[in-house]
Amino acid sequence: MLDKLQTIKDRFEEVGQLIIQPDSMSDMSKYAKLTKEYKDLEKIVQVYDEYRLVLQNIESTKEILDKEKDQDFRDMAKAELEELKDKKENFEEELKQLLIPKDPNDSKDCILEIRSGTGGDEAAIFAGDLFRMYERFCEMQGWKLTVLDLTFGSAGGYKEIIATVSGADVYGMLKYESGVHRVQRVPATESQGRVHTSAATVAVLPEMDEVEVHLDMNDIRKDTYCSSGPGGQSVNTTYSAVRLTHIPTGVVVTCQDEKSQIKNFEKALKVLRSRLYEMELAKHNEAVGAQRKSMVGSGDRSDKIRTYNYPQSRVTDHRINKTVYNLPEVMDGHIGEFISALRMADNLEKMQSSGLED
Repeated sequence: MLDKLQTIKDRFEEVGQLIIQPDSMSDMSKYAKLTKEYKDLEKIVQVYDEYRLVLQNIESTKEILDKEKDQDFRDMAKAELEELKDKKENFEEELKQLLIPKDPNDSKDCILEIRSGTGGDEAAIFAGDLFRMYERFCEMQGWKLTVLDLTFGSAGGYKEIIATVSGADVYGMLKYESGVHRVQRVPATESQGRVHTSAATVAVLPEMDEVEVHLDMNDIRKDTYCSSGPGGQSVNTTYSAVRLTHIPTGVVVTCQDEKSQIKNFEKALKVLRSRLYEMELAKHNEAVGAQRKSMVGSGDRSDKIRTYNYPQSRVTDHRINKTVYNLPEVMDGHIGEFISALRMADNLEKMQSSGLED
């Protein structure tokens, strides 16, 4: 760990010199990247410097104990050594946490997509339940959730609903929700009272900007149409809704949230960038498939991650084998317990794969 920390300190000092170079200051994109890297490394280096000072003090205190004959001085040195050892352990734990590989997208806003899966009308109703669960969770976090596009289910809920979520550390928390969510309950349409299993798919994508994902507008076909649903006089009278088709990949994005066609176009572009980023990331992960796949990270959206069992009021997350028996609270947005446990498990995996944990 010390070698890794010294390498980080060397890079920190190198970046500090690069920032003040004329070519860096004249290139805003390069300057912004260097400034971000400098700030990210600064915290680690500060703790590392304090840690090294503690190590030096431990060595000097041990020398005093080896040479000092006066019992009072020895007692004082022993007490100081115990205190220094506690500080050393605390700094080592903090440094392990700081050295965990960071996902650069964690601080970004995100695109939340929920689609009904197997189960017909019941799956659409469950997709609606999941959306309300996330809506309540976002309210608790003080985040802003904005619906971009939706398709209602014939018996309620949604066949598909797409929204943006903005706030602090949004993607870093919600990314663990990507995957297949399964519900076990008696549908309202079931006359025999039998428990059915239905599913909905949740996808959480980091919101990417123009610099990170470049779009060639020549590759995009733009169609406009009348909005549907609530919205006042402009609904079904103005062509404000936007459909974008990315011709090379066939990815289609629609947005009818705003009354303004320009605003809908801008929001649709954000979703399109995020979808294309996800596709490129999937290709990259496949190319380096020899690397161990994380069980709790933002995994494949086809993975079954959680089951909501209504008869037993039970919710089970299959990635970490965590079960709670407070389903009504979970469906009311209290999913923080799952997210915290998933983050801890994810960090432990990263620490182990980085050689930071025995």
